[in-house]
Amino acid sequence: MKEIKLIKNRSDIGAGTRGSDLGIDAIEIAAINSKDDYFNLYKYENVETENETIYDKVNNSFAKRIGSVINVCTRLSSSVAKSLERNEYPIVLSGDHSSALGTISGIKTANPTKTLGVVWIDAHADVHSPYTSPSGNIHGMPLAAALFDDNLDCKTNEVSEETARLWSKMKNIGVDGQKIKHEHIIYFGVRDTEEPEEKVIEKNKIKNYTVEEIRYRGYEKCLKEAVQRLEDCDIIYISFDVDSLDCDLISKGTGTPVSRGFDINEAICIIQAFVKTKKTVCFEVVEVNPTLDNKGNRMAEAAFEVLKATTDTIVEKMIH
Repeated sequence: MKEIKLIKNRSDIGAGTRGSDLGIDAIEIAAINSKDDYFNLYKYENVETENETIYDKVNNSFAKRIGSVINVCTRLSSSVAKSLERNEYPIVLSGDHSSALGTISGIKTANPTKTLGVVWIDAHADVHSPYTSPSGNIHGMPLAAALFDDNLDCKTNEVSEETARLWSKMKNIGVDGQKIKHEHIIYFGVRDTEEPEEKVIEKNKIKNYTVEEIRYRGYEKCLKEAVQRLEDCDIIYISFDVDSLDCDLISKGTGTPVSRGFDINEAICIIQAFVKTKKTVCFEVVEVNPTLDNKGNRMAEAAFEVLKATTDTIVEKMIH
C-alpha cells in the first residue's frame, strides 16, 4: 500500500515578492487553528533552500537568481523521484511556483518512459523564458523549462551567455530534454498573461478552461472533457497555485493576486476530477504568502481546505 509523503520546499527566490517561504508554516498554523492533526499524520522532509541569495546582486536580470533556483529545483527533483521510487505519493508544499520544474523533473526521473500530463490551476500561464520575461522572475518560467520551449519567435530580451548556459542547465534538470508536451497541459483559471505567453498557448492549442467557461458550460461537462484530453497520458501531476482563487472573495495572500478566480469548492472539484482517474502521482500547492494577506491567515486557511480535501480523495482513490 502506498503512503503519502509531504515534501516541504520553503524556497521563494523565484518570485518577485518575498514571503511565500512562510506559506507552508502558515498552512500548518491554519491546520492547528482548525484543530486538525493533518501534519502529524504523514512522513515529511524539508528541501534545503537558498533564500539568503535574495540579498545577492542580481547578475542574470532576465532570470533572477537562476543558479540558486537550479540548485533548489535539483534537490526537489531528487526528493520527488526518490519518493515515487519508494512507491509513495508525494504531496509537495512549495513557496513560489518555480518549484514546479523540480517536481516535474522528479516525476520524469522516476517515470522516464511514461507520458506525463499536467493540470495547471493558476491565474498565470508560467510559460515565459528568459528571452521573453518582462520581470525576470523564474516563477513565471517553470512550464517553459519543462516544455523545452524558449519561444524565440517572441524574443524581447538580449540574454547574456551565462544566463543562456544556466537556462539550458535548468531545462535539463533530472532527465535531459523535453519533459512534457504542449498538448498534455491543461490550464484552469489562467486570466493574467502577456503576449509572448498568449502566442505559445495559441500556437500549440493549449486548452485553458477559464472560470467563466466552466461556470457557463457546467463543471461536469468541462471536467469530463478535460479528463478525456489527457487520455493519452499514463500519469498526471496537479499543480495548484492559490492565485487561481478569487483574491477579492478569499484574500490577497499571494504574490500576484488576480480578481475573478475560482472559489474553494470549485478548485477542489477540479482537482478531485483528476485524482479520481487514479492516474495522478503527485499534487503540489504553491504561492501562499501570509505577509501579503489582507484578511489574517485566510489564504493559508483556503489552501489547507483544498489540501485536506484533496488528500482525503488521494487516500480513497490512490492509496487503497
